[in-house]
Amino acid sequence: MLSLRTRFTALLIISVVLVLVIAAVITAWLLRKPPEVMYERVLAEKAEFALLLLRADPLAAQTLQIEIQAKPAKDRIDQERTESILAEGRRQGYTADIVVLKSFNPHRWDIAVQLDGGRWAYLDFPEPGPFPYLPLAAYLGLVAIGMTGVSIYASNVMMRPLRILDETIAMIRPDGIIPELPETGPLEVRTTAKTINRLATRLNTAVASRMRMIAAAGHDMRTPMTRMRLRAEFVGDADDRQSWLKDLDELDHIADSAIRLVREEVSLAAQERVSLGSVLSAVADELRETDLPVEQGSVAPVLVRGAPFALKRAVRNLIVNAATHGGGARVSLASYGGEAILTVMDSGPGIPQDLLDRVFEPFFRVDQARRQLVPGAGLGLAISREIIENHGGTITIVNRLEGGLLQTVRLPQCSADQA
Repeated sequence: MLSLRTRFTALLIISVVLVLVIAAVITAWLLRKPPEVMYERVLAEKAEFALLLLRADPLAAQTLQIEIQAKPAKDRIDQERTESILAEGRRQGYTADIVVLKSFNPHRWDIAVQLDGGRWAYLDFPEPGPFPYLPLAAYLGLVAIGMTGVSIYASNVMMRPLRILDETIAMIRPDGIIPELPETGPLEVRTTAKTINRLATRLNTAVASRMRMIAAAGHDMRTPMTRMRLRAEFVGDADDRQSWLKDLDELDHIADSAIRLVREEVSLAAQERVSLGSVLSAVADELRETDLPVEQGSVAPVLVRGAPFALKRAVRNLIVNAATHGGGARVSLASYGGEAILTVMDSGPGIPQDLLDRVFEPFFRVDQARRQLVPGAGLGLAISREIIENHGGTITIVNRLEGGLLQTVRLPQCSADQA
């Protein structure tokens, strides 16, 4: 789809070219070659003037360098043109006897006018040449090129505020923070930058406030939950006591996950070279020790740049999600096109297509009844996405044709300079 700037530039160029075409047509019409009948009328008029002049002053022929000779030979006369010009002259009331001579120059008419005493005056008249279409086209082409450059410059200037909006959206960091724009340039650009900076300040403040609120709520929940855990220990009925402790464990897990999510969104942990293959193998071994079905496929030696513990948490959340909800996880790691590609497959029931876009929402569950069967707060995937995006990567989840889910993580590999 063409951008607004491209469409606006194209509209300006088309308008300019259209105006030039109309101007060229009008110019060609105004400067067109006169029809031959009009030229014959002019020749008959000039011949009549020459006849009257030379009759009144025979010496004028010498002054005007008009050649006076005998009647031209019959084979030199262009009979068709002669009859045509004589007829036009008679229609205008002229009495001069004119003959048109054959000429080797196609752009010149040679005529002879009969004078007294059998003398003939030989005259030549240049014929109007063809219309200069080529020079006119070259001139209009240069004008079109110049106007095209002006149109592109004008569209760039007028679309600059919209381009700033597009660039600002592209610069938004994974944590939602909008960087401040320099307030320089023309008035429209400065006004746009000021407006965006004011909006960014409000949004950044709102995001930071939300993060502080979630973190504070998670911390504040710890104290009453600790008191409730102590009281639960004194419940006499063993089944009731276990139910209370189970619910408290889930609440504690939710609070801990919320705090971790906030930390991943706002943290700027120091980054280092990390062997993603080693991280994947370590996570797979740990989960197998807890009796989760995890199968490890091919693992390429890939280095990425990031925080080791954060990447380990992201990988663990993805594999745990596949192993618990998908009946088992199969993981593999490959390198392609400068990217590390981590895939996690399962053979579970998958996710309805209309809910796939919501899997990364905090506390989202496909089936709320699962909360009673599988422990968790529903923040694992949200935390994984925050970690992956903070490391410059992407994560996608799709349904497999064979059944189950395919989770794909793409992370930029370490370049030679970084390594």
